[in-house]
Amino acid sequence: MQRVAVELADALSARDDVQYQQLVLRSAWKWHHIQCVPWLVSTAARLHRISIQREVDVVLFSSMVTGALATLIQRPCNAANVKLAAIAHGRDVTLPGIYQMLQVRRTLRALDLVLPVSRATGAECAERDMPSPRICVIPNGVALSRYRIGTGSGGTSLHLASVGRLVKRKGFAWFIDQVMPKLPTHVVYKIAGSGPEAEAIQQAINRHGLEGRVHLLGRCSDENLVKLYRDSDFLVMPNIAVRGDMEGFGVVMLEAGACGTPAIAANLEGIQDVITDGVNGHLVTSGDPTGFAEAILNCPTTPKVRARTREHTAANFGWPNVAELYVRKLRELHSGTLT
Repeated sequence: MQRVAVELADALSARDDVQYQQLVLRSAWKWHHIQCVPWLVSTAARLHRISIQREVDVVLFSSMVTGALATLIQRPCNAANVKLAAIAHGRDVTLPGIYQMLQVRRTLRALDLVLPVSRATGAECAERDMPSPRICVIPNGVALSRYRIGTGSGGTSLHLASVGRLVKRKGFAWFIDQVMPKLPTHVVYKIAGSGPEAEAIQQAINRHGLEGRVHLLGRCSDENLVKLYRDSDFLVMPNIAVRGDMEGFGVVMLEAGACGTPAIAANLEGIQDVITDGVNGHLVTSGDPTGFAEAILNCPTTPKVRARTREHTAANFGWPNVAELYVRKLRELHSGTLT
């Protein structure tokens, strides 16, 4: 979420028709939780001041976490006709726990508009009593300039990649257990990321004797991630349903798509809003090992497919186009013409 928030801020700041003030916490991830609390306190005070002084028309929170500040500034903002909107990513809405559930509902009540990144996340907001007229889905974006189209493996091997936190809902261990044994020996699978499921994933690799074909890369630098995307034939998103957790969107599919790498992905939750079947990848029923194996072996990996994937990603998820959607919707919110 942090990178997406920064890139959206940059895209809005680049527009001549928007006067934009950034209140962004830029920090390394290891310090983020330490710096977050004082930043939230100072930001709440600053938002209170600029609302009273009517320096802004709309406050846009980059997540439901920061959106919780809306409950503190709702009254002065209402008095000054300053509108409050927040982006909802998925897990910032669905995390379990009594406090979390109560706080999310309070935050939604304080907001004039919530902007979920997918229909699935929007449905979760609606389940928490956010009226549908105050829900507008706008997808995440990707900074296309950071990526160049790749060629895939370019050899006799077929290279698959998965990128993300190693947690159960990602389905990495399931994929190794259920799908990799169905694939021929020339198929290689690389996983970039870290997390609590690392041991379970390694056990699945060992259980099937796949040490030579499945590789855990750990956390990768941005440079190495781009190389992984460009050198892979498919990005694999084998997500499985996990109660209390969800894939709100899946930004890695945009990053891979910007490199021309299509995704073979579970037809689940926010993933469905990213992949247009047969255009920038293929959707498979979640938990269907045969469906995944057939898609991987039968879907083409030609330069034409890679070019189409990049073009689709640019047209639908490039930040200039996504920023335009935000500006248009926030103008409607401010003018009272929200549809």
